[in-house]
Amino acid sequence: MHESSLTNMTRFRDQFLEQYKDQDLLIADLGSYDVNGSYRPLFAHSSWSYLGLDVSAGPNVDIVLENPYNWQTLSSDSVDVIISGQAFEHIEFFWLTVLEISRVLKPGGLCCIIAPSSGPEHRYPVDCWRFYRDGMRALMAYAGLEILDVYTNHQLTGWQDDSGIWQDSVVVARQRAKPFRRRLRERLRRYFHLVLLPPNQDLGN
Repeated sequence: MHESSLTNMTRFRDQFLEQYKDQDLLIADLGSYDVNGSYRPLFAHSSWSYLGLDVSAGPNVDIVLENPYNWQTLSSDSVDVIISGQAFEHIEFFWLTVLEISRVLKPGGLCCIIAPSSGPEHRYPVDCWRFYRDGMRALMAYAGLEILDVYTNHQLTGWQDDSGIWQDSVVVARQRAKPFRRRLRERLRRYFHLVLLPPNQDLGN
C-alpha cells in the first residue's frame, strides 16, 4: 500500500465520513488482502464495522468472494460504504464488479475507488488497466452512481516511497434512490452479463 493511496483514502474519510463518525456504518473494503498495508486502521471507529473482501483468503480478508462479479454473500442495499484501492487494475472485467458495488450499496451510500493512472506492470496475478478521471466518470455513470469528487493525483515528488509513479485516480460517488424501473433495469443488465455472457465465455467466437 503506497503512501499516496493511504493519503487519498484518508482524505475521503475526513471529507465525506466525518459527519457519520457517531453513526453505525458497515464499510466494505474490496481487495482488502494485506500485501503491504491495509486501510483497516483508517476506519477503526467504535461505531463503524470494517469488512474485508477479496477473492483469496489471507490476512485482512473477512469474506472470500468466490465470484468477483457476483457477490452472493452480500445482500442488495446492505452496505453503507464501499472502498477499494489498488484493486481495479487487477480486475479483468471491472465494469461487472462496479455493478455489484452499485447493487449492495444502500441508497445514499458512498463508495471510494482508487486506481493508478500510470506505473509499471505489476501482475497480481494479472495487471489489466489504468484509469483516468474521465474513465472514472464513465464507470460511475454506467453504475448509476452520483459523482461527488473525482481527480488524479499528479504529485510526482515528496513521497517517502514510489507513490509518484502511480499517479492514482480517485472517485467518490453516492448511491441514488432506486425506483422500481431502475431496479428492474439493473437486474436485467446483471442477468445479461452474468448469465447470458459470463466472463469466462470467449466473446470473440
